[in-house]
Amino acid sequence: SVPFSQYIFFIMNVASLHVTLQQSFSPDANLRGPAELTIRNLKHVRGATVMLLQVAAEKQVQYEVRQAAAIQLKNVCRECWIERVSVMGYSQADGSESQKPPVLAEEDKDAVRITLVEALMAEHEKSVRDLLAETLHSIAIHDFPEKWPSLIPTLLNTISLNSDPSKALAVHNALLALRKVCKRYEYKSKEQRGPLNEIVIKSFPLLLPLAQRLSDPSCNSLEGAMMLKQIMKIFWSSTQFYLPGGDGKTPSPALSNPDALKPWFDILCSALSKPLPEASTGLPPRDQPTSIEDRNAWPWWKVKKWAVQIMSRLFSRYGIPQYAEEEVKDFAKHFSQNVATQMLQPVCETLNLRPSGQFCTDRVVHLCLTYVDLAIDLAPTYKMLKPHMDFLLYKVCFPTMCLTPEDIATFEND
Repeated sequence: SVPFSQYIFFIMNVASLHVTLQQSFSPDANLRGPAELTIRNLKHVRGATVMLLQVAAEKQVQYEVRQAAAIQLKNVCRECWIERVSVMGYSQADGSESQKPPVLAEEDKDAVRITLVEALMAEHEKSVRDLLAETLHSIAIHDFPEKWPSLIPTLLNTISLNSDPSKALAVHNALLALRKVCKRYEYKSKEQRGPLNEIVIKSFPLLLPLAQRLSDPSCNSLEGAMMLKQIMKIFWSSTQFYLPGGDGKTPSPALSNPDALKPWFDILCSALSKPLPEASTGLPPRDQPTSIEDRNAWPWWKVKKWAVQIMSRLFSRYGIPQYAEEEVKDFAKHFSQNVATQMLQPVCETLNLRPSGQFCTDRVVHLCLTYVDLAIDLAPTYKMLKPHMDFLLYKVCFPTMCLTPEDIATFEND
């Protein structure tokens, strides 16, 4: 008899895979059951990952089918890209060949690496785009940089097209992919951050002028906000534990020249200070949502959230020089004397939004209060805060702690 996986290989092509994915949604168990069985066994079929990617990337295919294909692609790549081993270094299989998780063929991996980047650059549906980006992240964990040296040059080449408005989608998606690669090294030790430092050296000269343009008060498009958010997430992944460039051998350029990061600090302050008027005013950026849920997800509020989150993290690491690590004490002194006070002004302006009758998301208020909490321990920032303590306590903190009618309704009804 022919093994099931080989049988699938004989009959499977992109068209039949499309039908199988459609049938997996069928209310008819006679259609749904075999389709689900076929999908579970796709990991055994050579070429299945490429076909899944073709279905996921095809704009003419039904959205739910594209999403299902992207989910299966992510799962297969995550499970079968390399042989799975335990923390002790042993194979997770029980020794039986039939029980060993399959490993994708090298030609399939090569095809996926090439086609995945192309598909991601052109994807406009958020759900499918995010799934493809997660697939790229899971592959980069194993293959970057040794087996995927073309990845960063390809992404940076796309980002370099940012002056062309018709390339806005591709630029945003390239920034998303770049952030996924940086995230791979976010929690690594100094000695393991070599590839991330290389990415910073190559990408930051390209990202900085783009971020400066997008954070300018004249930039009000949602596409610009989405790109700026991704750049901030890249900056976060590159800096939240160590200043970029420090690999244990070569110190970070920011340690020898603290002003090297000043343009980035200016971007953070500009982003947090940006006015976001109500949609009813007709002022840019236009069409701010009215529901709380939609406001929380609005790209311009996301930009503010990432800006103040980065500020708070920088303050927690470098705001109090006596608590800083020895190698960063000089940078910490510069930060505490020059940068912390600069950032405090837009933080306090943001905290004044609600008392003045304007909207601010809960997350942004929380992160601004986190910054203020840190600033109280530093003499220069405390001197700035001291004259405004009544405002902070009675106009910001106390109303934040009080129950709102919505809180009471939720408590009583839920």
